[in-house]
Amino acid sequence: MLDASVESPSPAPRRTAGIHHVTAIASDPQANVDFFTSVLGLRLVKKTVNFDDPASYHLYYGDEVGGPGTAMTFFAQPEGGRGARGAGQAIVTSFSVPEDSLAFWNDRLGRLGVETEPEAERFSRRSIVFYDPDGLRLELVADPEAATLPAWRHGPVDVDNAVRGFHSVTLATRTPNKTERVLADLMGFDREAEEGNYIRLAAGSPGHPGRRVDLLRTDEPTGWSAVGTVHHVAFRAADDEDELAMRETLVRAGFRVTDVRERNYFRSVYFREPNGVLFEIATDPPGFAVDEPTETLGTELKLPEWLEPRRGKIESALPAIVVRPPGG
Repeated sequence: MLDASVESPSPAPRRTAGIHHVTAIASDPQANVDFFTSVLGLRLVKKTVNFDDPASYHLYYGDEVGGPGTAMTFFAQPEGGRGARGAGQAIVTSFSVPEDSLAFWNDRLGRLGVETEPEAERFSRRSIVFYDPDGLRLELVADPEAATLPAWRHGPVDVDNAVRGFHSVTLATRTPNKTERVLADLMGFDREAEEGNYIRLAAGSPGHPGRRVDLLRTDEPTGWSAVGTVHHVAFRAADDEDELAMRETLVRAGFRVTDVRERNYFRSVYFREPNGVLFEIATDPPGFAVDEPTETLGTELKLPEWLEPRRGKIESALPAIVVRPPGG
């Protein structure tokens, strides 16, 4: 892990608008689809493969178009080992829901047999912590900004209670000041509040999902990235020019940043911040409707053109998955 010496560059760096997507690791892809569509009410917006491991699915969920700040994605690894949450990871992925919807969600999750923790409060925001079928730790936050945020209106959850994209991610770090310097000095986050062992940072302006990152100081052992954990957190770049400028800022600050990688729905660069969390910077365009109409997003297996010659072999190796009709 690179522990770069972070110095504020000149001129001022480009500012991210917040979280672009969060990618975690699942085991059974059908159980993953069932949970995120039928329980949480998100839309499956893209069914594709892990471009670096095309024998496995990469599944994307979000609002109607999977807009930046709403996209939860999963690498499906049916034979993968179980991971462990700990330092150097995003340990909680939090979604925004309308302020008065927690009673609805407590009832819904209970009826559907989802494991939850007692309702909690942090930074004056009430929340429910719960777990997906692989033990991934998730949270619903009663968010006063939720009413202005996008939702998937044709799923099993009525729009008055529906998930409205990301609220935040919580990063477990042993030295949160180092992570804060990266996010603030190099990526444009501002410190919003501090409470106990938590520091809350915010980017962008109200009215956009995924604006916040919480830093938790921890002495826990280093986490292990595998099934049931977050693989990486991606932050937004407005376009290719913005991404290249952000990359250059990071390189000048001493970080080892990958070259730009084509992901079809965005372009990406990757680096590890000083506490070991894997960060990505992803462009907002072109979005998930680049290879299928908005009306039918997520209904067919989509492959990048360099994998199309292998479609038959890839499809035959992947298990069939379906999105259940709305209900419950």
